[in-house]
Amino acid sequence: MTELRSLVNNQHSARSRSLWTNAFHRLVRNKKGMVCLITLVVIYTAGIFAPLVAPYGYDQQDLNIARQAPSWEHPFGTDRVGRDMFSRILFGIRTTVIVTVAAMATGGLLLGIVLGLISGYFGRLAEGVIMRVGEVFLAFPDILLVILIAATLKPRVTDWVFHVEQSTGIGGIVRSGFVDYLVVFGALAIVSWVGMARVVRGQVLILKQSQYVLAARALGASHLRIILRHIFPNLLPPVIVMVSVGMGSIAGSEVMLSWLGLGVQPPVPSLGAMIFDNGNIGVLRSDPHLLLFPVATVAIVIFSFNLLGDALNDALNPRGR
Repeated sequence: MTELRSLVNNQHSARSRSLWTNAFHRLVRNKKGMVCLITLVVIYTAGIFAPLVAPYGYDQQDLNIARQAPSWEHPFGTDRVGRDMFSRILFGIRTTVIVTVAAMATGGLLLGIVLGLISGYFGRLAEGVIMRVGEVFLAFPDILLVILIAATLKPRVTDWVFHVEQSTGIGGIVRSGFVDYLVVFGALAIVSWVGMARVVRGQVLILKQSQYVLAARALGASHLRIILRHIFPNLLPPVIVMVSVGMGSIAGSEVMLSWLGLGVQPPVPSLGAMIFDNGNIGVLRSDPHLLLFPVATVAIVIFSFNLLGDALNDALNPRGR
């Protein structure tokens, strides 16, 4: 019995290592995927380290250089009150990084994977409840549901944080943008788990009938061990693809919320707010850099995530091409 268990584990581990090695080599050979990956790493790294990379503060004003065209000193020009657009876009990327990573980690990964595993593995009542709740969320357009949740929760969360500030004497929590970040990524997380859970559930229904899972069950392995040791590692390829595509979608939704005035509020920079503030034909004619650079940044991020998702799908699932 011990030898059989060891044989099953060794074969499963060797197969997993081989699949991941081959997938990595296929991804490296995909020039389109590598360009997108490098682009996203550079953009997200610049956003994370915006306070160190940005040449100016995001709220540093100089009216003498207002609406200045791009130059060596200000690569993306300056806005209406003389703030450096390059610095503000870097801090706007930081806002996108915080929201997308937090929303994907809590919604797409934590809720989506856990609920999908429970639904697919245990089935019956758990599957019925989880999938029916997911269908209720899918009955509404994603962006409209996110707008509804954000608009409903934001005043209540803001009042609660103000009460905390008054009770504890700790000031500046609301002004720092904490409430905006919390509401935006919370609304996106509530909506983003459904797609991931459905994908995970479908994969679990297939994997739990595989030979190595049946062998582990025959050897007396617990449900937790089967899920963590044999099922979860084999879920990673489709999950990685879903994360890449989902990050682009969440980034677009965050920009849309800020554009509608429901996202991160000034003085914290946001790409969506920059687009909203300069989104008219007059600005496009007189100072096009105020609109084109934020729009181009958003387009590059979303486009790169989508193309990277295609490349990852080709690398992790070559038979699906």
